[in-house]
Amino acid sequence: MIPFVHEFDFAYGRSDPVSPGVRRVVADNPGPFTFTGTGTYIVGRDTVAVIDPGPLLPTHLEALVAAVAGETVSHILVTHTHADHSPLARPLSDALGGVPILAAAPPRRAEVADLGEEGSDLDFEPDVVLSGGERIEGPGWTLEALATPGHASNHMAFVLVEENALFTGDHVMGWSTTVVIPPDGDMDAYLDSLEIVRQGGFSTLWPTHGPPITDVAPFLMAYRDHRLAREAQIVARLEAGDQSISQIVPALYAAVDRRLWPAASLSVLAHLIRLTRHGIVAGTPDDLDGQPGLSSRFVLV
Repeated sequence: MIPFVHEFDFAYGRSDPVSPGVRRVVADNPGPFTFTGTGTYIVGRDTVAVIDPGPLLPTHLEALVAAVAGETVSHILVTHTHADHSPLARPLSDALGGVPILAAAPPRRAEVADLGEEGSDLDFEPDVVLSGGERIEGPGWTLEALATPGHASNHMAFVLVEENALFTGDHVMGWSTTVVIPPDGDMDAYLDSLEIVRQGGFSTLWPTHGPPITDVAPFLMAYRDHRLAREAQIVARLEAGDQSISQIVPALYAAVDRRLWPAASLSVLAHLIRLTRHGIVAGTPDDLDGQPGLSSRFVLV
């Protein structure tokens, strides 16, 4: 069982100090993928960095500008280019006089377009492209870019060195598991990145949605174990005679909000692509690259 954390103190648009060097402003965009909304982080004092400006909400833009009034924003950092994380980056930069936007390069292939805020921000272009390992510094704070592909191919987490903390974007969330959406999302990459985060030995994880994770090591192990257990359940459904994702999802996600079944279908597909890659499952091709897709038929090898 994953020891999920759901409770935290916030109000939409309010700037809350959440650690000695970090403030958070939550956008009013609650939903099945965003929990209570996008949490934008402000790191430092006087000269600050902003992480994940969020969706195109005028009220959130106003709240962020008010939160940094009288301060200098030196950098705007984006964990990945989903529509609940990156669209406000350029308007915020413009409102603050042209602050540089830093992120990994946009993905080569976008996710399916019907997942709302989990879909790609196709207009996003960073001013500075990060590949991982870069240091972004200000007075009293140091952020290191940590590549964590999987949820998205261009997912980038940020280490706050002074607090041994990691801003995890959507890679690890305290309130829910993370959806992995092919073709841009990749389950092998996700599991590899999860191990990189585990080896980091961080004291605190700050997801973009929901409260922090402070009991980090057991949480990450439970997160990984859940993924592998889900994969075993998928194999068991194939052993029982299921051959399609439309058969597997109702069996495995019967207790889950049906609004999340489309995303669950994509995570099941991500597992099946991984199993196909490792020679455990065979799936009929369903796209131009010959990869399995949502309509494929699957059998155990």
